[in-house]
Amino acid sequence: MNDPVRPLVRPSRLVPGARVAVVAPSGPVPEERLQAGLDVLRGWDLDPVVAPHVLDRHGEFGYLAGRDADRAADLQSAWCDPSVDAVLCARGGYGAQRMVDLLDWEAMRAAGPKVFVGFSDITVLHEAFATRLGLSSLHGPMAAGVDFIKNARAQEHLRATLFEPESVRTITSTGSALVPGRARGVTLGGCLCLLAAEAGTPHARTSARGGLLCLEDVGEETYRLDRYLTQLLRAGFLDGVRAVLLGSWQECEPYERVRALLLDRLGGLGVPVAQEFGFGHGEGALTIPFGASAELDAEAGTLTLDEPALR
Repeated sequence: MNDPVRPLVRPSRLVPGARVAVVAPSGPVPEERLQAGLDVLRGWDLDPVVAPHVLDRHGEFGYLAGRDADRAADLQSAWCDPSVDAVLCARGGYGAQRMVDLLDWEAMRAAGPKVFVGFSDITVLHEAFATRLGLSSLHGPMAAGVDFIKNARAQEHLRATLFEPESVRTITSTGSALVPGRARGVTLGGCLCLLAAEAGTPHARTSARGGLLCLEDVGEETYRLDRYLTQLLRAGFLDGVRAVLLGSWQECEPYERVRALLLDRLGGLGVPVAQEFGFGHGEGALTIPFGASAELDAEAGTLTLDEPALR
């Protein structure tokens, strides 16, 4: 039997003047969106610094923000820099799987805990930070994301989580229960297709046992979502999960069709399932800490953390 998901070490909250590094572990970053995101961060009285290769584009594979080694070096250098208090990803896309094995996890562990923020393709790194560093991380908006720079709700929820985490200890959605109930566990998850793609790799957990599993995705046909969920079910990843929180399914098929699939694949688990919980690729996305002990009330649409996301 796989060990249950356990609470992870919480990094310290940010204070005015904190230095935050922006990195691009995955896809290429539009400069104008990066500058807009930096302006938001400066407006929070943060000191953002841009890693050297954030605006790179791979010479042959234009869907990558530069060479794998350079993207990995940017992340590792930022993480190991004692003057940096947080590392924020610029965007997702694709590419984290190509660089995650190039990171020196011993050096990153020695650098100590700090805040790490991202979502989508960054799911790969959330899993690695959990398994290799034992560190809680934030599934939240990214610095050059259009859903961040143009949405006040997404900005404010991330800002509150970073600076005043006790003010957002209860995360409230406007969704409803796909399967009603309450459950306690430890948060984990991310982008569904990445969790399926990571199965069997060195940095991924083998089970969500004891967890409150957060799932979302973007631009996927229903049969593909079916395949990802079925793979996780067949692999035993969902055995012993305490509850499932469903975020956005942006640019997927009409939600009625997606909802039917989610109920078909998850309804038989016998655990609460909360839908439309407000995290992921949708507008005004909420920030969800991973590695946090919490209680889900699916009918009320609330996730209540035992402790603030950051110390």
